[in-house]
Amino acid sequence: MDGPTPPATDADPRGPVFAYRARVASGALSHDPAQAAAAEALQALWVRLRGYEPRTQQQVAPGLFARLLRRIPGREAPEPIRGLYLVGEVGRGKSMLMDMFFGTAEVPRKQRLHFHEFMERCHKRIHAWKQAHGNTADPIPPLADSIAADAALLCFDEFQVHDVADAMILGRLFQALFARGTVVVATSNTAPDDLFKGRPGRDAFLPFIAVLKDNLEVLTLAAARDYRRERAAVGSVWHVPADGRAERALDAAFRALSGQDRGAPLTLTVFGREVRLPEEANGVVRAGFEDLCGAPLGASDYLALASHARALVLDGIPRFTADNRDKARRFVLLVDALYEHRVRLVASAAAEPDALCPEGDEAAIFARTASRLEEMRSASYQAREHLT
Repeated sequence: MDGPTPPATDADPRGPVFAYRARVASGALSHDPAQAAAAEALQALWVRLRGYEPRTQQQVAPGLFARLLRRIPGREAPEPIRGLYLVGEVGRGKSMLMDMFFGTAEVPRKQRLHFHEFMERCHKRIHAWKQAHGNTADPIPPLADSIAADAALLCFDEFQVHDVADAMILGRLFQALFARGTVVVATSNTAPDDLFKGRPGRDAFLPFIAVLKDNLEVLTLAAARDYRRERAAVGSVWHVPADGRAERALDAAFRALSGQDRGAPLTLTVFGREVRLPEEANGVVRAGFEDLCGAPLGASDYLALASHARALVLDGIPRFTADNRDKARRFVLLVDALYEHRVRLVASAAAEPDALCPEGDEAAIFARTASRLEEMRSASYQAREHLT
């Protein structure tokens, strides 16, 4: 470029705030002051990031590079660009706004990922690195190099930390990414100070929270309405209770979706392990709740399933209590993977989504899952194209 890029103006409609205003003007959205304020904050970051490319010197040794610049008369070390951490209750439009930002961002290298998917990729790269270099080699610097080479802007949807293995990686990894000039934008239902709260080992996780707050502006989206839930329309894809009538309805759904009465067993290979599922035909998987959430499966397994299957027919989702907490957490991961890959879900359950986990430690986390399950019942979600 021959000089700084001029900022966007009302006469020059670029960036997320103009995308948001256009959708309001068309009637696709109702004006919401909290959403409008978040769009303005994203617009300010959009302006700063236009054409952004981290300096190679910063990626190698940011502290040394900054000190050298300060020694050159008339030169200042470049001010790092702070990203944005958009936090709020479920269904308030966080993901929609971030997608507007990502879609309009004029950054040559950018990625938008669900956070579970990002961590899954990290674990795969660390696993491959250790296989090639041994367990004593430090995988974090090369991992950060690889991620920073792929993206100068990283957008994460549903930033959350439940797994101790993720918590152990995040502090050093994000510190290395920020040192390489990577800018992060994230949505979450959990404020940074509440991440990994109440979990064993959280004291060791606190430095990561400090790094996150140093490098991202935290903005609370306090919209009053759950727009995701309002879009949902009750359909015949959620059958309560999980009785004989529901089983017959799921049989009919499998037949309609796959074109076959029965499928064949399916085996997925994940990290060299085999994940066996009872039945699949033409991209439609049929399984019981215990097959998927009673077995020791994790995010990687559910992502593999969601990439393969365009629809899942799931039998027998129970109510969640302290007695089946592990199964509840696996179900949350499963729904996240299905939602992110736009997999159609037809299920039988002991209760409506809101009543599956009404109390206990997992209830707050499950609120997002219940909201997503409601949206997954809507005609608009059912019509979306599967993402492999």
